[in-house]
Amino acid sequence: MPRRKATDTLAYLCEGEHAQVLSELLKRHPDLRGEANAIAVDLIDDASSDAVAEEVADLVTGIGVDELGSRSGKHAWGYVEPGQAAWDLLDESIEGFRDDMTRRCKAGMKPAAEKICAGIVLGLHGAEDSNNDGVLGWVPDFPAEAAAWAMSLLLDLYPQRQRRAAGNRIVRAIGEHVEDWGEMLNRVVDEAVSAKPGKWR
Repeated sequence: MPRRKATDTLAYLCEGEHAQVLSELLKRHPDLRGEANAIAVDLIDDASSDAVAEEVADLVTGIGVDELGSRSGKHAWGYVEPGQAAWDLLDESIEGFRDDMTRRCKAGMKPAAEKICAGIVLGLHGAEDSNNDGVLGWVPDFPAEAAAWAMSLLLDLYPQRQRRAAGNRIVRAIGEHVEDWGEMLNRVVDEAVSAKPGKWR
């Protein structure tokens, strides 16, 4: 009687269960940790500024005024100004990119983190130029402020002596596309180097 083919249970696991399997596998076979780390490096040490920029611009310009209506006005906890609600919605839309940038930097993948930062800035600049009549219209300063905050957040993760070089790399990579923000971005670098908190901190 032919043997029944074993089911590939891994193919049916969700993302969290895959993580549990990996954790258990490394506990049972610690000699695989080096290989697993090499795969992890390949996964998170790759980033595209252009791809990030496109996603960020789409997210920031894609929030409709209907979402603003549900977040602003009277609530059980008090009154929320439309401008504050708009800012919160926009900030939340790109929070994942800032978190990813921070995660990669802390993991030692600084070039990838810098590419993500550059993408965030490019995407926000593109959103500012979109003449969007949605939520962004309530807080026109958001793109520039959020771009400065993202860059400041990243540079704070570097040892102080490395901040100038890191900031300059980012500015050089995107400078010709965000010329009107050049002075602001250079000021972010200067403040990171001097460790003086700016208005976006």
